[in-house]
Amino acid sequence: MPQSPLVPPEDFSFEEVLALLVLCYELGDDRNLPFFAAARSAALKLQSSLPARQQERLRRAAESIEIHLPQTNPLFGRQEVFGRLLQALAERRAVRIRYYRIQDGQFAQTKVSPYRLFFSRRSWYLIGRSTVHRAVRTFNVGRIQEVTILEDRVRVPQRFSIDRYLRNAWHLIPEPGRDQQVHIRFGPKVATNVAEVIWHKTQRIEFRPDGSLDFYVTVSGLNEISWWILGYGQEAEVIQPLELRQLIARHIAHLAQVYRHEIEALAQSPDLGWK
Repeated sequence: MPQSPLVPPEDFSFEEVLALLVLCYELGDDRNLPFFAAARSAALKLQSSLPARQQERLRRAAESIEIHLPQTNPLFGRQEVFGRLLQALAERRAVRIRYYRIQDGQFAQTKVSPYRLFFSRRSWYLIGRSTVHRAVRTFNVGRIQEVTILEDRVRVPQRFSIDRYLRNAWHLIPEPGRDQQVHIRFGPKVATNVAEVIWHKTQRIEFRPDGSLDFYVTVSGLNEISWWILGYGQEAEVIQPLELRQLIARHIAHLAQVYRHEIEALAQSPDLGWK
């Protein structure tokens, strides 16, 4: 005997069903959010439960909408790891993980009390308290080689939240010490592009008369934001703090060494010129 749906299809509006179908198709695509194929399957089941006329209308509308997400880590071969982490979280159990340390290229083990599975920008991360580090740490699921579910029960701190843990990190790595006030000036060529996006929850922007943009943000650490700034090249100048200006200068000095032959050629050839 077929089971009746939890919510009858007729209780959904056209816009609600369209939103679910588009999001589930996009997130469940193998190119986008890893391990969310179930979302695509759910969308197909919902669509097939609708009257034929409405299915056709939804199909035409859905085909007219596309969501291009950033490229993600597909996490090939990590389905079992992801599944065990989900099980441990659901059962509130600790895990022992073997993971690849990118700092030294070695494998290490630690016992983790898992708090959250967290997808951010390009990959999945496990956040939990590590016995080796004696603190809450973030582990990229793509670098976890093995997961063993332990009998130890886990109690997630009542006050724990992703926002509280990340503080004002630019992305994923809050650094020790006080938060820092950052002021960046973007040139007119990129000012509008920068202003159109909410990059950080603390940001504040001010356009200048010449079309440039002053960008203010409070961050818990300078390393992550330094790479974002470098992506804008000569169109971004750090006004403060001095520590961040010096960090950017060090990055540029290293780049100059990598491209030193080309830089020498530019300096000596008037035909190439500096542009």
